[in-house]
Amino acid sequence: MSTEQVLVEVAGDLATVTLNRPDRRNALSESMLQDLGAALGRAASAPEVRGIVLAAAGSVFSAGHDFSDMVDRDLDGMRRLLRTCTEVMLAIRQLAVPVVACVQGVATAAGCQLVASCDLAVAVEDASFATPGGRGGWFCHTPLVAVARVIGPRRALELGMTGDPIDARTALGWGLVNRVVPRAQLVTEAQALARAASRGSLASKALGKRTFHEQVGLGIEAAYAEAVEVMAQSAITPDGREAMRAFIEKRPGVYPPR
Repeated sequence: MSTEQVLVEVAGDLATVTLNRPDRRNALSESMLQDLGAALGRAASAPEVRGIVLAAAGSVFSAGHDFSDMVDRDLDGMRRLLRTCTEVMLAIRQLAVPVVACVQGVATAAGCQLVASCDLAVAVEDASFATPGGRGGWFCHTPLVAVARVIGPRRALELGMTGDPIDARTALGWGLVNRVVPRAQLVTEAQALARAASRGSLASKALGKRTFHEQVGLGIEAAYAEAVEVMAQSAITPDGREAMRAFIEKRPGVYPPR
């Protein structure tokens, strides 16, 4: 599953996918994005994997796009790169298993977008997050698509317009990450969150993840209409029936593996 740029390790029911360009601050070149998308897809399809931890080697989670891979591109080349990046970010939301970002350092621009695109995130106390394009001549348009959907428009615009970083505690308060922990606890906490998010019926979890992302951008009436139909249909599946029976009978539910 691994490549030189993206490592994949499966241990028990979790896969760890690691950005592995520490010498380039894990900058997201087109080839690295392609490797990342392929690695995530392969990890999620492994029958034993119930969750994915997305980590990074070195001191920086990701510095965003690799400018050395961009500076000489023409318009079509820029479009291709940004579409590739968008495909990876959307693919994370479409994976059937939960994906937890394990942020050990700075996450900027498309790196911050990557954190926001994951389902959940754990960060070390000295991590920081930024969409720094607002400081210069290239605004962070695509990173803010994901970031705004996690932290809301006002805070996203502050990040985008000022370009200033926020620390991990601020990111926690804004909802960009779910946990802030000491460095020694980072991996353990990310794995624990991934396991907690993947317990129970995986079929139900996959449907829940997909429906959440579909309804959260709708108006409230449309969102309820979508959720009512999906919840009604899922209630009469074998896993839905088992959940109800297990509750009534005061026992753990028993669900088939993928």
